[in-house]
Amino acid sequence: MGAHGHAHAHAHSHAPAADADRRWLGVALGLILAFMAVEVVAGLLADSLALLSDAAHMLTDAGSIGLALVAARLAARPPGGRFTYGLGRAEILSAQVNGAALLVLAGVIAWEAVRRMGDPPDVEGLVVLVVGLVGAGVNVGAAWALSRAERRSLNVEGARAHVFADLYASLGAALAGLLVLTAGLERADVVVALLVAALMVWSGFGLLRQATRVLLEASPSGIDPDAVGNALASQPGVSEVHDLHVWEVTSGFTALSAHVLVPANEDCHARRAELELLLADRFGLEHTTLQVEHETGGGLLDITGG
Repeated sequence: MGAHGHAHAHAHSHAPAADADRRWLGVALGLILAFMAVEVVAGLLADSLALLSDAAHMLTDAGSIGLALVAARLAARPPGGRFTYGLGRAEILSAQVNGAALLVLAGVIAWEAVRRMGDPPDVEGLVVLVVGLVGAGVNVGAAWALSRAERRSLNVEGARAHVFADLYASLGAALAGLLVLTAGLERADVVVALLVAALMVWSGFGLLRQATRVLLEASPSGIDPDAVGNALASQPGVSEVHDLHVWEVTSGFTALSAHVLVPANEDCHARRAELELLLADRFGLEHTTLQVEHETGGGLLDITGG
């Protein structure tokens, strides 16, 4: 079967999971958008940068989930035309955009926090405390909805990372409100905003690093190409393995290609079948393309996809 057939089968094998992903992403998006509006109003009324930064973080949550929904829909389309692998990498691009958005927003929040540090405004501690606690509850609900997604794609993981980071931000805002109420520490609000910004930077770099690895076609974490090559080359009837490539097409879809030389008296088809079984059993690699030929170069040449 050619590349189109394998990609087609891969896309449809994830169709039910992709539908479930979109459904739960939609639930999480509804929760986030509803509370974000409440938090913006509360942050303006209470003059709380912690609440406004948390609302800004929720905006990135909503954007990340919305983008994840679009990417999941694109990724579910079957391969065709020039896109022989389908549009699976739309999810990776979505994760990369989400990571970059986190970094930009973190910079804006940090800048405003530093500006306020010298002259902190009067903060309505009770409003900040209550809204922060309610926000934490909303984030727990959104995180639960995302945990129901069946497929562990980088796309869904990116949305989940946003929501969990925002959960900590909401709890931080609640803590700031409590400190303002009980100890009169007006700067607690600004300090929490800086912590939220730091959290966003950490999440953003994590998403960018993972997405960039996929786009640069690095081998997936947990798979050592040297170990794979050594395992193939050490099999009986195999003389040499070269041009070995292991890469991640998109989340959950790892591919391998390699050129294998066998002695002139070996059965290329049998050796190829054995190597494909080894790759599937030991490394979980099922989408493989092995070019197997005799060392003499004059014998059987076999190119196949596993």
